[in-house]
Amino acid sequence: MAEAIPTLHLVIEIVKRTDGGAVLRCTRADGSVSWQSQQGKQATFFPLHDLTHYAVESVLGTSLAFFGLIAAGWEIDDTTGTGAHGALPDEAMFVERVVGMLDVERGTGSRWDADAFQREIVAAEPRLAALAERLLTTGLMDEIRLRRANLFDRWFALAPGDALTLHFPASTSPRAHATGERR
Repeated sequence: MAEAIPTLHLVIEIVKRTDGGAVLRCTRADGSVSWQSQQGKQATFFPLHDLTHYAVESVLGTSLAFFGLIAAGWEIDDTTGTGAHGALPDEAMFVERVVGMLDVERGTGSRWDADAFQREIVAAEPRLAALAERLLTTGLMDEIRLRRANLFDRWFALAPGDALTLHFPASTSPRAHATGERR
């Protein structure tokens, strides 16, 4: 009898704590949980970083980046590439580069076009050239930024003590991922 393929599903909760901290709690399909608490400057940076991950991963339809790896059983600490699972898959490295560049955009008030994203990623990680060329289009970058802006609005409107709850993969698949079409 064939072994069942595990369901890739994750419930993501980002809690805005009343003490100014934040907690990321990820519950897998099997009920197991991976979580991380942030305080101080990390509590202001990481919720937005994690929401950017969600926007990128859900728009691009990735399954081997941060939230996909957690859904597959990795612990949050393993996603640094130095944990029990070893090095990160190329897809995770690619998404981390995109998220990092979006974080820099947010911090500097700049905005790069898809070609600039491609150039920067390929210069840093040449093996990611095919992913960058296929996935970093103007249409998909616009979609990522729009989804991220909506998530940020929801986060900033959240009262202390409440949680923003998301599902991964996102319940509405992006057209580009569902059909294989790239805009």
